[in-house]
Amino acid sequence: QLAGLAVIAFGLWLRFGGVMADFASDKKSPEYFFMGLYVLVGAGALMTTVGFFGCCGAARESQCLLGAFFACLLVIFAAEVTAGVFAFIGKQVAIQEAQKIYEDIYDDYMKNPGGKVNRTIYHYHLALQCCGKDNMEQQMGLPCPENIQMPKAS
Repeated sequence: QLAGLAVIAFGLWLRFGGVMADFASDKKSPEYFFMGLYVLVGAGALMTTVGFFGCCGAARESQCLLGAFFACLLVIFAAEVTAGVFAFIGKQVAIQEAQKIYEDIYDDYMKNPGGKVNRTIYHYHLALQCCGKDNMEQQMGLPCPENIQMPKAS
C-alpha cells in the first residue's frame, strides 16, 4: 500500500510540481506527454488497492481476498512486462515525436519571438538541458537558460 501511495505522490508531483508543471500551463503542451503520468497515478491506485486486498486477506485469513490479491499481482506483473516491451519498441517513435514538437515550437518562436511560445521554448531548453537545434546560428536569439553549455562552433 505504501509503495502504491508513493507512486501516486510521485506521479502527481511530476504532473503538478517540478519541471513538467511548466509545460502543462502552455497552450502548446502535448497532452500525450501527460498520459504516462496519468497511467502512473492509476498504477499507484491499483497498487494501493491490491495492497489493501493483501492486508485484509491476511488479517481475516480469507481465501477469497488472498485469491483476488494473487490474481491482481499476476495481472500487474503481466502488464508491467507488456509495458516494458512496448516502451522498448516505441522508444524511437517517442524521440521522433518529441523532436517534431520542438521543431513546431521552434518555428513558432522564429515567427513571433516575443509571444507566449517564448516561455514554452525556454522550459523545453531547461528540461532537456539544451538550447537550439543543430548549429550556433540557430541558437542566436533563443531564450536559453543559464549554465547550459553551448556546442562549439565547427
